[in-house]
Amino acid sequence: MASDTLSREQIVGAAMELLDTEGVHGLSMRRLGTKLDAGATSIYWHVKNKDELLELASDHAFAEIELPDAAEIGWRAAVTALADGMRSMVLRHPWLVSVFATRLFYGPNLARFQDHTIGVYQSAGFPDDELDSVMGTVDAYVLGAALGEAAWRTQLQEMGEDQKDLIDRLMTTGREIAAPYPRLLERLSAYGTDTMAEDGKLRESSFDYGLRAVLDGLETRIPR
Repeated sequence: MASDTLSREQIVGAAMELLDTEGVHGLSMRRLGTKLDAGATSIYWHVKNKDELLELASDHAFAEIELPDAAEIGWRAAVTALADGMRSMVLRHPWLVSVFATRLFYGPNLARFQDHTIGVYQSAGFPDDELDSVMGTVDAYVLGAALGEAAWRTQLQEMGEDQKDLIDRLMTTGREIAAPYPRLLERLSAYGTDTMAEDGKLRESSFDYGLRAVLDGLETRIPR
């Protein structure tokens, strides 16, 4: 790819591909230049440094979240769709764990997502002076759950072990440690490999349960 045809969008797209496969530590301007068949100078013309590139890539990830119409499906279904979209986004891009933990960023796609989310909560009837708290409560739950899942997946990938064997070994160790604690041991003994497996249905149902509980609580705060 000739350097004079590069665009910021192409650079960010290539950076996200590297981040998805290599993580934050695998991204460098040199490796990005090789991927784009371009010199570092042409990349720096569009992006100042790696930090700015991470911010641009993080904001671009928010563009992947579909924005449902609360007027058509209701506010709770809309919030659930937004939450599922955010969780899926983080799981597609587990490098966001590192970015969210170490950087503050803001961009047009994040602003678009937040503006739409505000509209959804306003349509539900939440008071204006509680909107920030309502949004923060749901976001804290969704991101907390999603970032934990993404960190676990990243750890599995980095350890390079067979997933089932690793989980079986961890669960065996966990049960041995929990032996003096009967309540904890009972819970651990009830878990199978599917609990932490890549396609584990228990993690999906646990996320859905928690989100419903959060929304149930928030719904009681809507003035009648």
